Amino acid sequence: MTTHDTAEEKAVHQRIEELVAGICSMDIDALKTIYAADVISFDVEPPLQHVGLRAKMDNWVRAFAAFQKLDYEIRNLSVTAGDDVAFGHGFGRLSGTLRNGVATNGMWVRATFCLLKVDGAWKIVHDQASVPFDVVHGTAVTDLTP
Repeated sequence: MTTHDTAEEKAVHQRIEELVAGICSMDIDALKTIYAADVISFDVEPPLQHVGLRAKMDNWVRAFAAFQKLDYEIRNLSVTAGDDVAFGHGFGRLSGTLRNGVATNGMWVRATFCLLKVDGAWKIVHDQASVPFDVVHGTAVTDLTP
C-alpha cells in the first residue's frame, strides 16, 4: 500500500484491505458489505460483465470453489478520493492451493476499483480485472509481473 494524502483516500485503502482480507478468508458475508447492491464487474471470466451483488458474489463463490486455500494480494495500489467518489488502480493476484492439491502462483491482472460513499461507507460500484493480450496472436499474456 502507499501513503495516503487525505482521510478519504486512507478510508478507501482500508476498504480495499478489507476486500483483500475477505477474499483471503473466502468470506462471502464480509465481501457482501464491500460491494454496492448494483455493482457492475468486468472480471476476467465470462460474461463480459457481472451485474448486481448476487452476480458478483456468485463469481466469488465459483472462484473459492476451486481452492482449498487461497491468497490475494494487491500491488502498487494508487487511490484518488473525493468526498463521495473514489477510484483506485493497481495489480492483483489470486494464488494458492487448488482443491486437487496443486499449488498455483496465479497470474497478475490489472485491477481497477470505482467506489461511492453510500450511507457513510465506501462501496465498490465497479471493478475490473483485465489480462493483457498479444494482439497479433490473439492470446492472453499471463506471465507479466509488476
